[in-house]
Amino acid sequence: MKAQDYQISSEKFKFRAMGDTLHDKKLETKPVGYFKDALYRFTRNKGSILAAFIIGFLVLFAIVGPWLTPYKVNQGDAYYANVLPKSELFAKLGLGIWDGVGTQSRVSKVTLDKYLAIEQETGDKVVVGDISETEEYEKNKKVTKYTFGIDTYSKVGIVLLEAMSPEEYLDIQRYQNETGIQVIYPITDPTLRTSAIAEQSNANIWFKTGKSNSLVIEYDENGNLIPIYKEYTGNDMYNSIRKEGDTPKYDYGIPKQNGTQWEVRVKYDEYYKYYHTEVLKDGIEYPSFMFGADAKGCDIFVQLSSGARFSFILAIIVASVNLIVGAIYGAIEGYYGGKIDLFMERVSDILSAVPNMIVITLLKYHLDVNHVIVLFISFFLTGWIGMASRTRMQFYRFKNQEYVLVARTLGARDRRIMFKHIFPNAIGTLITGSVLVIPSVIFSETSLSYLGIISLETGGVTSVGTLLSNGQAALYTFPHIIVFPAVFISLLMLSFNLFGNGLRDAFNPSLRGAEE
Repeated sequence: MKAQDYQISSEKFKFRAMGDTLHDKKLETKPVGYFKDALYRFTRNKGSILAAFIIGFLVLFAIVGPWLTPYKVNQGDAYYANVLPKSELFAKLGLGIWDGVGTQSRVSKVTLDKYLAIEQETGDKVVVGDISETEEYEKNKKVTKYTFGIDTYSKVGIVLLEAMSPEEYLDIQRYQNETGIQVIYPITDPTLRTSAIAEQSNANIWFKTGKSNSLVIEYDENGNLIPIYKEYTGNDMYNSIRKEGDTPKYDYGIPKQNGTQWEVRVKYDEYYKYYHTEVLKDGIEYPSFMFGADAKGCDIFVQLSSGARFSFILAIIVASVNLIVGAIYGAIEGYYGGKIDLFMERVSDILSAVPNMIVITLLKYHLDVNHVIVLFISFFLTGWIGMASRTRMQFYRFKNQEYVLVARTLGARDRRIMFKHIFPNAIGTLITGSVLVIPSVIFSETSLSYLGIISLETGGVTSVGTLLSNGQAALYTFPHIIVFPAVFISLLMLSFNLFGNGLRDAFNPSLRGAEE
C-alpha cells in the first residue's frame, strides 16, 4: 500500500543511509516502585489527603492531649459540675465566647438578687452583660422574669466546710497572710440561717431571709441586705485578713467536736487554688476547663483525649494482631487449597457464626478480668476472619501466575513462594483492610461502652462512648458534655471512610469508585 493511500505527504519521509543502525533511547526517568506509585495516586485524591490530616490531628490530640492539662481522668469536683468550656486566653480577651459564661433564662427577682449578693460579698463578677426583663403570667398572676449572662465558675461563690481540721484552718490563715488573698470569710450565725430545705447548705446566703422561706429576702431601711454573720466572740482562733469594715465584728469559724473540727466559710475558687497549690502541689491553680466539665465536675478535655488514646491503642493492636493471624491463616488456605482449605474454611464459618455480643457477655460474666481484656478477646476472636478471607482470595488469584510457576520449577520452597512472591502482590488489599479495621473497632467499642455493656470508668480509663452516654441526660441543659465526644467520633468515622477509599484507589486503581 502506497503512502498516497494514507494521504501522507511524501515530504515527511526521509531516506536512511546504508549501514545506519537504530538504537532505543535510554530512559531518562527513574523507575517507580509499587508503593511510590500508590503514594502518587493517593496524593492526587484531595478528599483523602484532607481526611489524612484530620486523622493525624485526632491522633495527635489523643497522644498529647492528656499532657496539655493538669487534670486527671477521674479528678472531679462537684462544685464545678457542668461548668461551661473556658479558655483563659478568650476570657482575658473579653470576646464573649469560650469564657465559661452561660445564659440564665427567665428567673425570679430573688434568684437574681442571690447572684448579685455573691458579687457583693466576694467581689467577683457573677452576672455578666445586660439584664433583660419579660412579663409572664403564673397562676393568673403577672410576674417579672429576668434573663442574663452568668459566669458558671464564679457563681459557686462561698462554700461551707463543716469539718475542717484545726491544722488546715491555721494553714489557710498562714497562706492568706503570705499572699494577701482572702480565702476564709465570716461565718454565718446558725440561729439566723434559713430553715428552707433547699437552702440549708447554701453558704452564699449571708443575708437575712424569711426563717422558713428563703424566697423572702429582708432589707434594711436603705434597701440593703442585712448580714447574718456571727458576732465576734474571739473564740474562733482566727488571726488573719478580715472582711472590709470588720474591726473586728464577726467570727470566722465555729468550733465543733471540742475543737477537733471547725465549721468555716471559704471563697471556693481561692480555696481550690490553695488546696491544689499548697496541699496537693499538682500545678493546678484556678479552675478552668477547656471543654467544660461533666456532671461529676471532671474535665471533659482530658477525658476525651484519654478515651481517644485508649480507643486508638486498642484498635491498632486489634488490627495488627488480626492482620498477622489472618494473613498467615488465609495464605495457608489459598496456597494449598483442597481439603486443607475446606477444613480451615469450616472452622472460620463456625467462629463467624458466633454472635459477638454472646462472646462479650460470656467473657464478662465468667472471666474475672478487666473489661479491656474482654474487648480485646471479643474483637480478636472473629476479627481475623475477614483478613484471612482477603488473603485467601489474593492467593487464589496469584498462585498460578507464571512467575510463581517459574519459582516453583527452580526449587523454591512453599514458604518462600508464599511470602516472597505471592504475598507482596496482596499487600495493597490487606493494608486497606487493616486501616478500615481501626474505625470499625473504635465504633464498636464506643457503642458497647455507650450502651453500658462494657464499663471503662475504672482504673483511670475512660471511653468516648462513656462520655456520650453520660452527656445524653444533659443534652438540652448542658449540651457541651456530649457535643465534643460526638464531634470527635463523627470526624473520625467520616475521615477514615474517605481515607480508606483513597487507599483502595491508590493500591488497586482497577477498583476506583467501586465499593468493596
